[in-house]
Amino acid sequence: MPELQGCIFNIQRFSIHDGPGIRTTVFFKGCPLRCTWCSNPESQNRLPEPIWDNQKKREIITGTYYTVEEVMAVIRKDLDYYEESDGGVTVTGGEVLAQKAFVLELLKKCQEEGIHTACETAAYSSSTDFKELIDCVDLLIMDIKHYSEEPHKAKTNVSLKPILKNLDQAISEQKNMLLRIPIIPAYNDSLEDAEAFGKLLQLHKVQNVELLPFHQFGKSKYRYLNRDYEYDGVPQLRRSDLISFARILETFDIECSIA
Repeated sequence: MPELQGCIFNIQRFSIHDGPGIRTTVFFKGCPLRCTWCSNPESQNRLPEPIWDNQKKREIITGTYYTVEEVMAVIRKDLDYYEESDGGVTVTGGEVLAQKAFVLELLKKCQEEGIHTACETAAYSSSTDFKELIDCVDLLIMDIKHYSEEPHKAKTNVSLKPILKNLDQAISEQKNMLLRIPIIPAYNDSLEDAEAFGKLLQLHKVQNVELLPFHQFGKSKYRYLNRDYEYDGVPQLRRSDLISFARILETFDIECSIA
């Protein structure tokens, strides 16, 4: 039987924003969502694909196949840093559940070797797949884009309903979790939106949330992939822009931070 392989577009060492401590972040290709503001559009396609490399001034292929042991060989290089900083490994994407079998095997291997595991996910999956995933992670980092079904589907191409169902499952299991909301101009950034988010999160017994201000870090990737970008020219949000939004969430007894 052929050895299991995963398609990965980046393995970033010494990360400090994807969970506690110093981490190795593994970026997987493939995502069922099509968020129009996505900062990693090269992650959406499950397969390797061409992209223009502006530094090398030539087209390259984004996405490389690895075995679990090949990824573990990179991870093990930084064991001392994990130990000293209470860090570990974070899997992200794309959507990690697009490559569930490989991701689960990698996470289980990390746990066997005593490495802290975190996962960033949109949680758009069956309850069974989601349960398998969260059983393999020490920290679940999931996000929610909107509080209403139709706007959610319009900008992400998927339903909100299974995401909320999986959120309830994580809450009921008292999973160590960080819930994030990307705040997108003219989509979910008004104070009325904050009020609606507060009601939804309170209903689902969410106690803390992190707001992610809209940024333009992925803008050039659309050009290098020959794709249109809906948010071209839209100003970035600053942390200070979200203070009023956060204060409204706090009136619902939700602890709120801004990234």
